[in-house]
Amino acid sequence: MQRQAPRPTTPPAAATVVARPVGLTDEEEARAAQLEAVIVAEEREAETATKKARTPRPEPVARASSLEVSAAEEYAYVARDVRRIALVGGSLVGFLLILWAVSHFTGMGPI
Repeated sequence: MQRQAPRPTTPPAAATVVARPVGLTDEEEARAAQLEAVIVAEEREAETATKKARTPRPEPVARASSLEVSAAEEYAYVARDVRRIALVGGSLVGFLLILWAVSHFTGMGPI
């Protein structure tokens, strides 16, 4: 560790106190008015934006997710397959009933 040199207790002679003017200059007042006008304009824009955001909007149409789309396609395949199964099964049952009726009325016995 190094020791630091003692600090002087008296202020340097070059440091003098400068008195500030009590009022604002014309340039400062003009700049302040300009800044205030900009701030007021920004506040008005923000208020109109919040008013627009508060106005009721029509309900957005629900967008289907990819999972919903694929599920709908799968259900279409399933419905088509169930119809085919019912058609084929019904046809087979009808064919067996017709075969039974023909064999029963013609007098054919069991083979």
